[in-house]
Amino acid sequence: MAERLFYGWRLLATGLCFVMFGAGGILLRLVGFPLLNGFVRDKSRRAWRARKMIQTSFRLFVGFMHGLGVLRYEIEGLERLERTGLLILANHPSLIDTVFLMAITRRADCIVKAALQTNVFTRGPVTSAGYIFNDHGVELVDDCVRSLKSGSNLIVFPEGTRTSPDGVLRLKRGAAHIALRAQCDITPVVIVCHPRTLGKEGKWWAIPRRQVKFKIIVQEDIAIAPFIAEPGDANLAARNLAAHLQRYFTEEIQRHA
Repeated sequence: MAERLFYGWRLLATGLCFVMFGAGGILLRLVGFPLLNGFVRDKSRRAWRARKMIQTSFRLFVGFMHGLGVLRYEIEGLERLERTGLLILANHPSLIDTVFLMAITRRADCIVKAALQTNVFTRGPVTSAGYIFNDHGVELVDDCVRSLKSGSNLIVFPEGTRTSPDGVLRLKRGAAHIALRAQCDITPVVIVCHPRTLGKEGKWWAIPRRQVKFKIIVQEDIAIAPFIAEPGDANLAARNLAAHLQRYFTEEIQRHA
């Protein structure tokens, strides 16, 4: 009986969390960012302040979800995110992975879907913070390199989307190209979600019978020096690095699970 009651509560609380997330996005758009735009005229400083505002909001949201009993979480290696100019690569099992990473990463930048520019809940945050939109084509890698060189901590999901329902990781080469072009070592983050929830093609109300626990492990850096090839071999280097990342994340997820 108690288990059924807790399940019903978690279902109700999950719906409330979605409502609060949307309301928070609208509040930032209508109040927070207009005030920021009015008081901070410099575009670069305004973007930094906007990102700090988003980080604080996401921290509060994570605490809200935890407080309601929607989920539990554990973070290891958080001190490794205290640096700047990091290329942070993470697997993507759940919809709220981004929320967790943005909440714990200072000076965070990320690649977002271009459609978020027109979404009423997300348009204000993503435009004010100056995030990188994924419709920039061949300029996308250049935008990412510039972000890293400016001291931002760039969060990238090398799968390009949430992990497929079969649980198999299918990493793309874009993240490898960014690392090689920027000559930036990789800070890998392994995310384990058990039981799985809010995965690709999953519905918000299809919550698992047991409370979800997230484990977020910030690992030691992966050096890219061994993968830097001779001039003209950039595609080969990216292919080799992407293959290494595929093996690395697959093994580490299995180990921590």
